Amino acid sequence: MVRLGGGTFWMGSDRFYPEEMPKRRVKVAPFWIDQAPVTNAEFERFVEATGYVTLAETPPESSLYPGIKPEMIVAGSAVFKRCNTLDLDDPMRWWHFVAGANWRHPLGPESSTEGLEDHPVVHISYQDAEAYAAWAEKALPTEAEWEYAARGGLDGADFAWGDELAPGGAMLANYWQGLFPIANQLLDGWERTSPVRSFPGNGYELFDMIGNVWEWTADLWDAPPRRVSGRRCCTMPAQNGGHLPRKVLKGGSHLCAPNYCQRYRPAARHPETVDTSTSHIGFRCVVRHLTG
Repeated sequence: MVRLGGGTFWMGSDRFYPEEMPKRRVKVAPFWIDQAPVTNAEFERFVEATGYVTLAETPPESSLYPGIKPEMIVAGSAVFKRCNTLDLDDPMRWWHFVAGANWRHPLGPESSTEGLEDHPVVHISYQDAEAYAAWAEKALPTEAEWEYAARGGLDGADFAWGDELAPGGAMLANYWQGLFPIANQLLDGWERTSPVRSFPGNGYELFDMIGNVWEWTADLWDAPPRRVSGRRCCTMPAQNGGHLPRKVLKGGSHLCAPNYCQRYRPAARHPETVDTSTSHIGFRCVVRHLTG
């Protein structure tokens, strides 16, 4: 973990999506934060120690999802698959519920995490992230803590490394280069997740704060409808009718693209229902009570 001294910083942005507005001064107390997202290897140690079963490994309760189709009452999770469409209004063209997909089997039952031990764990719901944090004697970051950490001391910059997405053509995070969801040029070298620390750390020596996987925060989504962008996001649309709480995701993912979801920025935020798990959502933890 890395200790951050806290302080006051400019949170949000007036330059991109309305839910990030207004840009305002926010103060955070000192805290420690994981240097990188929780990896498959780290999550496996937690499961081996506790026997924990994730939400994606558990068939849903039909009572929580009125009208759910019987064939959907199986354990599984949402997996991204490329598709040949220029219609960006229907994310279900590239998001697919896959029975048997979970953190152990990120693309479905025939896949595994062998060789992906140092990649961020995915298919993690909010309660899964909370359970890991409690076991590790940590907590999930607030949105303000997360954004303060992601900025790396560059107060008010558009990106975690400055105001240019790819300065001099350098790929500084794992995001989608090309026409989403059809063609990924792979200029960053990765089709899906990448090993943590594959890209330079920010000014606080924190890694993968931008791109790779979205990360859960502890904050409830609070943006009023008039301040929410109509622009679609690369996250999975809510499927539960809106009756479950939504938490704030931060950081964007390997699916964020210049033509579709420009949320590979510290100020970017997105609401996600707490029961959602996908092939591009993970997390990291904080500690607030340690000194030194």
